[in-house]
Amino acid sequence: MITKLLNPGPVSMTERVRAALASEDVCHREPEFKELLGRVRERLTSVYAEAKSAGYVPVLVGGSGTCAVETMLSLVAKDETSLVVANGVYGERIAAMLKAQGKACEVIASPWTSGIDLEAVDEALSRGPREGLKPFGHVLTVHHETTTGRLNDVAGLGALAQKHGVPMLLDAVSSFAGEDLQLAGWNIEALAGTANKCVHGAPGVSFVLTRESALKRPSGATSVYLDLSRHAADQAKGSTPFTLPTHVTRAFDEALAELADEGGWHNRHATYQARSARVRSVCREANAPLLLDREDAYSAILTSFRLPASRSYENLHAALRRDGFVIYAGQGKFDGAIFRIAVMGDLSASDLDRLAASLRRDLG
Repeated sequence: MITKLLNPGPVSMTERVRAALASEDVCHREPEFKELLGRVRERLTSVYAEAKSAGYVPVLVGGSGTCAVETMLSLVAKDETSLVVANGVYGERIAAMLKAQGKACEVIASPWTSGIDLEAVDEALSRGPREGLKPFGHVLTVHHETTTGRLNDVAGLGALAQKHGVPMLLDAVSSFAGEDLQLAGWNIEALAGTANKCVHGAPGVSFVLTRESALKRPSGATSVYLDLSRHAADQAKGSTPFTLPTHVTRAFDEALAELADEGGWHNRHATYQARSARVRSVCREANAPLLLDREDAYSAILTSFRLPASRSYENLHAALRRDGFVIYAGQGKFDGAIFRIAVMGDLSASDLDRLAASLRRDLG
């Protein structure tokens, strides 16, 4: 029995994508890889129709989605203040990254079970940073906060940022290719994504999709490796400053091709919605209610559930693992109190039937 991953990445890959990992070896300085790199970048700009026409360019980075987020932060200048809007682990991580880079930031924090606080954002952007800090240069947030599965109101935040003349940087690591993203319409200067979530590739390569105009500013990099401008300049010439994971990039190419063949992000989103609706219905019947107060607060991708009083996470995880499924624990204060189920990756109708039966048995 093949184990199916129901964690928020990495995902269970299709045989088509997995086979690409076994392709022939290639040097990242050879013409074959230059061709592959160009094809991946072209396919990335085709996932959302407006990307190319609105002047966005993709930049690949060897590393996880977190690596892409931190590389994206090289667009933040050292003499500006960032406004970080957080309601979970990953929003708070953005603030930690900025602080590690020695860059000033203010945080508009909301409880993890709440949406982002747009009223507080509007007030902060109206008054400006705390005394002694430089003006706000960017607003930063997470699109899909997998701490809870909430899909944040990035459209509303982008409208506020645009009203105040401040561009937005977005962690779209777990939403790219699975949820709607209106890049220019939401005032997004750049977003970070990865191969091994909604695209269904292998872990090890991630990317930043950025306005080309943003790359013309002096780099705010505080690291040799995490310098977006350096990666972008080399990739524009078909090269890379450092070694990209060649086989993982080949699998990424195949996953992007598979995404297009399946009808793009719209169809993938609809598939996720149907899968999540079924999982939520089964868990509700088995006395595992939603963590968030409204079902429409969730993405189509991941749902968080409260554990029944009679069940521990460890026992539930072990039981489902025996049945061939890997679920995910809660983080921070939710550790031991909730479980999370994501529906990305290669899941068949029969897999969902087995999962439903396992949940009924193991939660009951």
